[in-house]
Amino acid sequence: MYKGFYNLTSAMLTHGRNLNVISNNMANVSTSGYKTDTFTAVTFDDVMWTRVGNKDKQYVDLGNQSYITAPSQLYTDYSQEGFDITGNALDFAIEGDGYFAVMTGDNQRFYTRAGNFTLDDEGYLTLPGFGRILDTEGVPIFLMTDKLNVTTDGTINSQYGDFMARIGVYTFGEDAAPPKNAMGLFEADGEAQLSENARVRNGMVERANVDWVQQITRMISAQRAYQSAAQLSKIYDEVMVKSATDLGRM
Repeated sequence: MYKGFYNLTSAMLTHGRNLNVISNNMANVSTSGYKTDTFTAVTFDDVMWTRVGNKDKQYVDLGNQSYITAPSQLYTDYSQEGFDITGNALDFAIEGDGYFAVMTGDNQRFYTRAGNFTLDDEGYLTLPGFGRILDTEGVPIFLMTDKLNVTTDGTINSQYGDFMARIGVYTFGEDAAPPKNAMGLFEADGEAQLSENARVRNGMVERANVDWVQQITRMISAQRAYQSAAQLSKIYDEVMVKSATDLGRM
């Protein structure tokens, strides 16, 4: 009789985690280059498995049941949205496949589609709160000014035409997509390569690919499922109390 609590509790945990993912998507609807996550859950095929054996360790399966659901994995939608024109000389967007490389303060390399850059106190091109942007040689880009002329291959020239750097756009091979970490940056499992086809757009940023209406719909559905599981759990508890008190007297 107590098995129902496994189903109801796991349902509440699962829908709660789904709501967290949806909330994060909605919170990043205005974040440059953000990629939408989708939560998936699975059931345990064999949560409770009872066996009978003998001294030869030859077991016979008596049966199995799946009582609960559990998180499976997050799927990231890597599709590209359009661009917002900002007119800011330090804003960049990638048209096509590829990522900007970011070097953090502890010399770790991550990747991003966000292109709303600034200059740090030392004059390096920086993704605020994360680290410095790398060029095609894997070296932080030193500018000292926002008076720039940028070509579509990522070459950054001064206002007088002097070469300053070439911003790196990196890919990870065909059908390879880097996983996203808790900071919203991407981590590459393999060796990153310079993109040959991507084009760099200056003075604009890539929109987040969050479908607001779809996320609202999913949120309402998850909330109702969560509330239903919570209500059923309360009813289930009342039934168990009744069985323990009334049937116990009999």
